[in-house]
Amino acid sequence: MAHRTIQPEGWLPAKGYANGMLSDDGHLFVGGQIGWTAEQKFEAHDFIGQMTQALRNIRAVVEAAGGTPEDITRLTWYVTDKAEYVAAQGEVGRAYREVMGRHFPAMAMVVVAGLVEDEAKVEIEADAVISKG
Repeated sequence: MAHRTIQPEGWLPAKGYANGMLSDDGHLFVGGQIGWTAEQKFEAHDFIGQMTQALRNIRAVVEAAGGTPEDITRLTWYVTDKAEYVAAQGEVGRAYREVMGRHFPAMAMVVVAGLVEDEAKVEIEADAVISKG
């Protein structure tokens, strides 16, 4: 089985990893996305802003592979501050629906001590199945 690297157009290259890997059978694995832009700059410094950008980044990788948010089957969230996430619960739902619509795949959330990029408050990885039809 062959795999193809997915890199949204105009994004700075990922260093040491792929933003997405698409297999011949349509399985897309999206590497952990954080709340920075295609230029790898943080415009948002709050949880909701970074979460929204991370979801936009996931959507961009899925679309670059020929899919839509409805093709996403799983999201795994890594957050650095559980209290900040819980306090923003209502905003989380609104921001999520703004980017992903009303598609709710299987999800898990893990609280972590930190992320590789010190400024990152959240990292989200995704799996999707993109039909060839």
